[in-house]
Amino acid sequence: MDRKKIFIFISLTLLVSWSAAGLYYLSGLEWGTTFSLVFAIIYMFFPLLCTIIVQKFIYKQPVMKTYGVNTNINRWLLVAWGLPVLITFATIGVSLLMPGVGYSSEMVGITDYLGDLIPEEMMEEMPFSPVVMFWLMLLQGIIAGPTINAIAAFGEELGWRGFLLKETASAGFWKSAIFIGFIWGIWHAPLILMGHNYPGYEVPGVFMMTLWCILLSPMFSYITIKANNVIAAAILHGSLNAVAGLAIMPLAGSAPLLTGVMGLAGFLVLVILNLAIFLFGRPEELMQKEFF
Repeated sequence: MDRKKIFIFISLTLLVSWSAAGLYYLSGLEWGTTFSLVFAIIYMFFPLLCTIIVQKFIYKQPVMKTYGVNTNINRWLLVAWGLPVLITFATIGVSLLMPGVGYSSEMVGITDYLGDLIPEEMMEEMPFSPVVMFWLMLLQGIIAGPTINAIAAFGEELGWRGFLLKETASAGFWKSAIFIGFIWGIWHAPLILMGHNYPGYEVPGVFMMTLWCILLSPMFSYITIKANNVIAAAILHGSLNAVAGLAIMPLAGSAPLLTGVMGLAGFLVLVILNLAIFLFGRPEELMQKEFF
C-alpha cells in the first residue's frame, strides 16, 4: 500500500471539491435550484479529475487499465443495475414499520420527492394518477440508472472504487470498504451543509451521509470486485441515485432522518445486506486475489 499516494489523492480531491463548494456558497447562489443541480453533477467529476492528476501526471502511470475500466461484461453488471430497485422496495417495507408512518395510495410523498423540481400547481395538473406516476418514474429510473446517471456516477467511482479500492486492497475488504466509505461520506459534507439530501437537517445530515456511505461501501466494493470492472460501480451508483427517492413516495408521515433509503430505514436494509456479504460472500478471499 502506497500511503503517500493515497494521501495525495485524498488531499487533492477534498481540496478541489471543497474549494469549489466554498466558491459556490460564497457566490450567494441558493441550493435547490437548477443551477445547484448542475453544480452537483460537476462536483461528481472531481474524484475522476484528481485520479487522473495523481496517476497520470504525478506517478506517470496508466489510469483506466490500472483502475478497472474495461469491457468485461458479466452478470454482476445486471446485479449492479437491479439491486438498487430491490433496496428501494425493501426500504419502503421497513419504513412502514416506523411509528406514525403509513402507506398512501395517493403517493403523498411525491411532494417531498419532486417539490424542489416541479411547482405544486404543475403536479396537480399531471395527467396520470399518483400510482401510475410512481411506476412511470421507476421505469424512467431503471433506464436512466445505467445510462446518463452512470456517466455522472463514473466521475466519482473512478476515484472511490477505482483508485481507492485498488490502492487500499492490501488492508483487507472491510477495512478498505469502511475507509473508502468514510472518505466518500465526508467528501459530500459541503453539499449537505448547503441543503443537499437532508434539507432542514444540514448538520446531522453530514453525519447521516457519512454513515450511509460507510454502510453502502461494502456493497459497492463487493460488486466492483466480482464484476472486475469499475463500470459496475458506476451502474450501481447511477441506478441508486435514479430510484432511491421513490422510497418516500408511497409514505404518509415520512420523516427525513427515519424513512427512505437515506434514513434509518435504509440504514437497516444496508446492515442486513452487509451481514449477507459477511456471512456468504467471502469478501476477504476476493480481496486477496488480483483484480483489475
